[in-house]
Amino acid sequence: MKILDIVDGVFPISSAIENAYISFAEMTCSVVALVTDQFRDGERVAGFGFHSNGRYDQQVMMTNEKPGGHGERSVAVGTLDMAMWDLASKLEGKPLYKLLAERYRNGNSDESVYVYAAGGYYYPDKGIDGLTDEMQSYLDLGYDTIKIKIGGASLSEDCRRIEAVLALLGQSQTLAVDANGCFDLPLALEYANALNQYDLKWYEEPGDPLDYELLAEVAAGSRNPIATGENLFSTQDARNLIR
Repeated sequence: MKILDIVDGVFPISSAIENAYISFAEMTCSVVALVTDQFRDGERVAGFGFHSNGRYDQQVMMTNEKPGGHGERSVAVGTLDMAMWDLASKLEGKPLYKLLAERYRNGNSDESVYVYAAGGYYYPDKGIDGLTDEMQSYLDLGYDTIKIKIGGASLSEDCRRIEAVLALLGQSQTLAVDANGCFDLPLALEYANALNQYDLKWYEEPGDPLDYELLAEVAAGSRNPIATGENLFSTQDARNLIR
């Protein structure tokens, strides 16, 4: 097999939504295609990769770079990595999860995976009724855990939003909240204390994801589990979080 071309592009994924930290009004995304000389079912085989929202397009990798700043460069690395695995699974003619299981888990693969519905962003003129309508739509689809954003409104308003969503939930359904790293320590602790009155699935990224002391203090003061880690982009960062 030969890779004949590597094509990359920048595409808009803009939306009027906001979380507590960023607006998605001008968001862009990098997309990569690895084009090969192979054919399957009469079509040329190509592997595709893209990165998630929350990061603008990233097309610089880690060649000739000093350590540090992993977040930006690992996005570009991960986009190409995704395209390579997509290509490998297509050439093997099997789903990627099966291919990964064969290579790394002695062929043992999970037939199901835990998922939840993440939404509850701040939209212009979207009040609590709009929020609850959105969350109900996820429950109607069969999700038993849903997540909303916090930190983009006042604490009192966020509590009203949380209480409105909790009122929708049945016995086996749960709510998580996500601050997207926007709080300093005093506000993160104030939120943790206010959130202690609710039974939440988790309280996500109360502060900067690299502020491990803040995370430890908030965890100590929170009755709800603390979630973090999605914005760590190196082994060193993950090791420091564990420490």
